[in-house]
Formats: sequence, structure tokens, C-alpha cells
Amino acid sequence: MKLLIFAGSTRQNSFNRRLAAAAATMATAEGAEVNHINLADFDVPLYNADLEARGTPADVMRLKAITYEHPAWIICSPEYNGSYTGLLKNTIDWISSPVAGDPVWSDGDRSMRGKIVGLMSASPGALGGLRSLSHLNPLMANAQCWIAPKQYALGRAGDAFTDNGELALPAQRDGVLAVVRQVLWAAQRLTS
Repeated sequence: MKLLIFAGSTRQNSFNRRLAAAAATMATAEGAEVNHINLADFDVPLYNADLEARGTPADVMRLKAITYEHPAWIICSPEYNGSYTGLLKNTIDWISSPVAGDPVWSDGDRSMRGKIVGLMSASPGALGGLRSLSHLNPLMANAQCWIAPKQYALGRAGDAFTDNGELALPAQRDGVLAVVRQVLWAAQRLTS
């Protein structure tokens, strides 16, 4: 199963980027073909319909193709002011936007429709970014994704990772692994 994993943060020491890396390691061990991307590697401007009318940026087209090619995703979402990041929303806005006149990408839903999506978050607070997930769920459902019921919010993330990037506690590893397994299980059944 092809699984796309990314975090809604470009910050170098982001807890959610660490969480995405841990999930990628676990998913690989579960037999998934993992593509762990960093949104910082894509030059994606703030969504603007006037800019889009002049031509969809090349890195947006690359993201559309990558997201389309993966039937299963895991998104690790930071929590900013009780919700998901502007970066994550902007990414979804671009990849879900139709490309006028393009025979393949004129269907704006093509990159997201039917994707099996697992949601996780990490935060230094006790709730672990849980509020960002509560806002991200309807956004992804509106994009016609199937959201895995099992989700995980990693609280006190500043103390959660070992020096080599692994989650320190068995309960933390179990929480991430439960999401990974459910996404892979659902993707095998819903995309075949």
C-alpha cells in the first residue's frame, strides 16, 4: 500500500515533523510503501485565484500528482490558536483546486477524493493538539476523504521523543501504530 505522510509544519524542530517521521518508520515496518514528504520542499505560494488564473505553480502540480498517487495519507497537524495551520489549509486549498482547461486536473477533487486519511497531532500542551484535529476532520470530509476513526494526539511532545527520534513511551508508540494500522487496513479494503 502506498502511504503518503506529511506534517502541517515547515519548522525545523517541529514536533509534528518528528511525529510524521516516527509514523513513517512504523508504517514501513508494517509493510507500507511510504513517501514521507516535507512541505518545505515545495514552493507553494499563498492561494490566490488571480495567481492561479495566470497558471498553477509547478510545485502545486507536483503536489497534486503526489497526493493523487497515494490512496492512503497520514497528516500530522500542529495546533495554532486552537486549529490547524495556515500552511496545511493552504496546501489543501491548492491541491483541491481545479486547473482550468487541463484535461487531467480540471477535476479539482481528483487529488483528494476517496483518500483514506489518518490524523495525528503533537503539542507541548496536555491535549496534544487535539483541537486542531477536531477542525481538520470536517475539512478533510468536505474534500471527500475517508477519515480513519482512530486518531492520536501526542501531549507533552517536548518530552516525548528520544535523541534518535523515537517515541519514548510504549503508550505513545501504541497510539501512533494504531492509526497507522487502521489507515492501512482501511485502504486495503476501500481502494481495491
